[in-house]
Amino acid sequence: MKKLLLKTGLFLGASSLIYIVSVIIIGEFAPSMFKKNISYKIGAYGHLNTRLKEAKNTSNIDILFLGSSHSYRGFDPRIFKEHGFTSFNLGSSSQSHLQTELLLDRHLQKLNPKTVIYEVYPNVFTVDGVESTLDIISNEPNDLGSVLMALETFNIKVYNTLILSIYKNYTGYYDSFKEPKIKAEDTYINGGFVEKEIQFNSPSIKQSKQLTISPIQLKAFQRNLEKLKQQHVDVILVQAPINKNTYQSWENIEEFTEIMNSQKLPYYDFNKTIKLDDSLHFSDHHHLNQVGVKLFNKDLISTLNRDNHFDQMLAKDSDTE
Repeated sequence: MKKLLLKTGLFLGASSLIYIVSVIIIGEFAPSMFKKNISYKIGAYGHLNTRLKEAKNTSNIDILFLGSSHSYRGFDPRIFKEHGFTSFNLGSSSQSHLQTELLLDRHLQKLNPKTVIYEVYPNVFTVDGVESTLDIISNEPNDLGSVLMALETFNIKVYNTLILSIYKNYTGYYDSFKEPKIKAEDTYINGGFVEKEIQFNSPSIKQSKQLTISPIQLKAFQRNLEKLKQQHVDVILVQAPINKNTYQSWENIEEFTEIMNSQKLPYYDFNKTIKLDDSLHFSDHHHLNQVGVKLFNKDLISTLNRDNHFDQMLAKDSDTE
C-alpha cells in the first residue's frame, strides 16, 4: 500500500511538473494559435499595470474609487482635486467583486482612504470574473490570494495564465515592464483614471433581459463591505450613468435597487437623477466620454456635498488631529 501511494505521489508530482513546464514553454514560444487557453495580458487594455504600480506608492487618500471600467473611466481624480480631495481609482476592466476583494486585501492598508466610492454596475454582479482575473494576475505579482481567486473562477485559462504569470514575475519581467501612458485613444492620468479621446455614441435599441445575480459575486460584494466597515471606512454605493436604452433593457432593475438599498449604505443611481444625452455624453452604450465624465462628477460632488458626506470626511480629519 505504501509503495502504491509513493508511486501515485511521484506520478502526480512528475505530471504536474511536466504540465507546468509545458504551459511556460507554450506561453513563451508557441504561436498564438496554440495559446487559446493562455491569456497573459500584461500592459493590455485599461492601463491596469500602471495603475497598480502607482497604487503601491500612494497612501492616506481621502477617496478610493472601486469598480469596473465605469470607475476608472468615470471618476476623474483631477476634478475631485479641484474640490480639495485626494483620491485614487482602483477600478479595472470588468472588475467583479472577487477581484475587488483581492485588490482591497493588497492595497487598502497602504491607501488608507477615509471614504470609498464603490461603483456598482449591475452586470458585474452577473459575471464569472474570468476576464478581470486574467487582467489582474497578468499585471501584478501573484500570491496566495491570486491562487484562491483563480480557484473561485474554476477556469483552465485562468490556471494556465497564473502559471505563466508567476514564471514571468520570477524572471523579473514584471519589474522591467514599462507601460506607455498614451496608448491608441487612451491616456493614463495619475490617480488611476484613463481619459479616452472624445467619441460619440450612436444609440440603438437593446433587447430586454433579466439580471441574474450570481450568489458568489453577491457574497464577495458583502465581504468587501464588511472589510471596509472593519477598517472604519465610509462607503458610498454609486451606479454610474449609462445609455438610457441599455438601462431600460434590464427588466428587473428594481430588484437590483432593492439589493443595494438592503446594504444599509448610501446608494445613488445616477441613471435616475442626472440628465445626459445618449449621443453627446457617451462614447458607447455604457461608457461616458470626457464631456459626460465632467458633468457626472460635478453632479456627484454636488450630491455628496448636499448630503453632508464631505462634512463627515472633514470630521474624520478633525478626529485624527
